[in-house]
Amino acid sequence: MKAIVYESCGSPDVLHYEEIKKPEVGDLQVLIRVRAASVNPLEAAEVKGVVPYLARIIFGLRKPEKAHPGRLGVDLAGEVEVVGKNVSRFRPGDAVFGVCVNDAQASGVKVWVHDQGAFAEYACAPEATLAIKPQNVTFEQAAAVGVAGLTALQALRDHGHIRPGYSVLVNGAAGGVGTFAVQIAKAFGAEVTGVCRTSNISLVRSIGADYVVDYTQQDFTKLEQRYDLILDCVSNHSLSEFRRILSTNGVLVMAGDQTGRGLFGIVGRLLGALMLSKLTRQKFVTFLAKPRQEDLATIQGLMKSGKVTPVLDKSYSLSQTAEAIRYLEQKHARGKVVITVA
Repeated sequence: MKAIVYESCGSPDVLHYEEIKKPEVGDLQVLIRVRAASVNPLEAAEVKGVVPYLARIIFGLRKPEKAHPGRLGVDLAGEVEVVGKNVSRFRPGDAVFGVCVNDAQASGVKVWVHDQGAFAEYACAPEATLAIKPQNVTFEQAAAVGVAGLTALQALRDHGHIRPGYSVLVNGAAGGVGTFAVQIAKAFGAEVTGVCRTSNISLVRSIGADYVVDYTQQDFTKLEQRYDLILDCVSNHSLSEFRRILSTNGVLVMAGDQTGRGLFGIVGRLLGALMLSKLTRQKFVTFLAKPRQEDLATIQGLMKSGKVTPVLDKSYSLSQTAEAIRYLEQKHARGKVVITVA
């Protein structure tokens, strides 16, 4: 089968489109003929080898080399080819979507470890990290759900404790996580404000935002509106600035960082959030999404009902994966960037 592999870390130029051995399905796994996959910041960081030694320790990854090349890609959608002997929920021919990881029950960042890679013609995924694709969404749209959809749902529901009537602000509303968050928040009955640049205003309105703030014209942290819940996908404002626009018992959920502040800057922000949560009635939360079967089922239902429609920016062929990652690294994607597998 054809797949994207890399033998050393660096720019997307290290990625190669090669013929490799088709994976063998495990007892609790499903072998999927991949029809589409999507690109996340996770892949861009992995191929760069960001903080390489620490990353390999945390993620349990072996250093990519010729004998054991690295594989990229977590989000996927496709058709079931083979099921493991202990799989009960799927059968060959089913159209599915989800994520391919090694162990859905792993703790912390290790849950996102994988050695298969969705950027390939075939990939194995645990039965527990897949759901049936609704008929009213394409494989490309279903492949976009994965990390971004799970992050948006868990941020709003589990950590932001969203309720009908809540005033919610999404900073980075036109991005991968943001476009899911706006729609999910509306589905939960919230009043939603989206923050984006000028060229994305119509998009953010079209997916349900009640109000849109153009960050090139206004600083939303200086407006008079207060919010019960803020989902920050960018981290381009200080915690004290967010405090000003949070309600007395408001929650700030941080789910992304596009500032390039580096590891120590991120750690410092996390420590600040922890301290503020202990000293004030406002809560400042950071988290890492988990690939839960029941949450994929929730998003499946939202897509089936038409309340959530994944937003796609650009589509690339499997052999163009390096170009897709370069585009994502520009940090101006509208929704999700997807890989279509012939």
